[in-house]
Amino acid sequence: MISETSTLDAVSLPAQQRERAEAASVRPGRLAFAWEPWLLWGALVAAWQAIAGAIAGQGNPLLPPPAVVLDALWQSLPELVTGTWSSLLILVPGFALAAVAGVALGLVTGTSPRLGRAFFPFAKVAAPVPPTVYIPYAIAVLPTFHLSATFVVFVGAFWPVFQNTVAGAHAVEGRHRDNAAVLGFSRFEYLRKVVFPASLPHIFSGMGVGLGFGFILLTVAELFGANAGLGRFVQYYADFADYPRMVAGILYTGVVTWAAMTALERVRARALFWLR
Repeated sequence: MISETSTLDAVSLPAQQRERAEAASVRPGRLAFAWEPWLLWGALVAAWQAIAGAIAGQGNPLLPPPAVVLDALWQSLPELVTGTWSSLLILVPGFALAAVAGVALGLVTGTSPRLGRAFFPFAKVAAPVPPTVYIPYAIAVLPTFHLSATFVVFVGAFWPVFQNTVAGAHAVEGRHRDNAAVLGFSRFEYLRKVVFPASLPHIFSGMGVGLGFGFILLTVAELFGANAGLGRFVQYYADFADYPRMVAGILYTGVVTWAAMTALERVRARALFWLR
C-alpha cells in the first residue's frame, strides 16, 4: 500500500519537479555526461572525411579534409584573433545599444496603451524588413564602415529585444500593478522594481535572438567593405580559392558565436536565479 501511494505521488508531480528530484538524486561530485553531442560531432566529422576523400581523386578542392582544415586553422590563428577583435569592436557596441534601447523602449511602450497604439503599427512595418537591405545604403551614407556596420548590427538586434520586452511587460499580472499603486510607486519605480524584473526572462530570450542576428549581419556587412574581421577573412581567402583557410574561418566564426551565446546564457542563469 505504501509503495502504491508513493508511485501515485511521483506520477502526480509536475514534470519540472520530477526533473529537480532526479537531479538532486545524483551523487555529489558526479556530473552527468552527455554523449549525444559528441556522437553527433563524430558522425559529422566522419561524413566530412568520407566525402572529402571521395571527391579528392576528382581534383575538387572545394571540400578539404578535416586534417588540412585543422592545419590551416592553426596557421591562421594570429590573423583570426586579430579579426575577432575587429569584429567585436563592431558587434559589442551595436548589440549593447540595441539591448539598452530595446529594453527601455519596450518597457515604456508595453506599459503605456497610448504609446503602444502609436508605435506598434510602425513596428509591424519596420520589424519584418530584413536588416541586410540596409547594408549598402548604410555604407554609402555613413562616413565610415565601422559606423555603418554598427548601425546594421543595431537594427538587427533591436527588434527581437524590443518585441520580447513588450511581451514581457504585457505578461505582468494586474495584481502587481495594483500593489505598486497601493505602495505609491512612481511610474519609474514601477518600471524599475516591478515590470523590469518580471520581464527579464522575455528580455534575455530577445537578447539571445538579437545576438544571433547580430553575428549574421556583422559577417554579411564585413563581406561588403571591411578591411578586417571574420567575415572579411572568409571572403578574402574565398576570392583566392584558398578553401582550407576559408573553411577554417567559417568553423572559427562558429566557435566564436557559440562562445558569445554561451556567455550570454551564463549571465541569464545568474540573473534569473529564481527560475532554477
